[in-house]
Amino acid sequence: MATATTHVLVDTPSSQLIDLRQDTYSVDGLKNRSVLLGNVIASDSVQARIARRAHVPVEVLRIQAPLTSERPAPPVDSRNARHTTDILNSNDQYRIDVKVNPTVPMLDIYAQTPDAKSAAALANAAVDELTAYLATVVATQDTPEKDQIRLVQLGRATGVVINEGVRWQAAILMFLLTLGISCATVIFLARVRAGWRQAALSERAVEG
Repeated sequence: MATATTHVLVDTPSSQLIDLRQDTYSVDGLKNRSVLLGNVIASDSVQARIARRAHVPVEVLRIQAPLTSERPAPPVDSRNARHTTDILNSNDQYRIDVKVNPTVPMLDIYAQTPDAKSAAALANAAVDELTAYLATVVATQDTPEKDQIRLVQLGRATGVVINEGVRWQAAILMFLLTLGISCATVIFLARVRAGWRQAALSERAVEG
């Protein structure tokens, strides 16, 4: 299993972060806009475009939108939500987890895939397709440049392997679970048979 990380600063053409003439309310507004942009990444249309750019089957890609104090957990019916069965399939998953920095308007994008190359491609694809989506919106609405959101990727993502033995660990875990279930079944059946035998002996004693 491998992961890749990249960070995207959400700013304006006249930077709100380095211009001391700007008030802090403008920065707060950009932080709220960051949450919106994180949800755009997780939208179905952008998710499909990310999958195509990263050469990942769209049906196996899962994207977690930013969680906030208003929404501390994903909807229970979300297909992108994590499940307990994920641990057995973790080495074959393609996931993007989008987080919003609580102090500055920045998107933290974490990608998880089976290998380092695809993890980097997936993380960078999320940034590229978000940028492309905003460019489409700008062209459609003819938004003036001074009113446009400016995304600054702080370095392209590079992937790293975080656990080369995760497949073996998952296999061992599956084996232990199967062994435990089998042992429990054997014990249960033995107790049932013992109960039947005891009941038969009791009936014979009554009849005698």
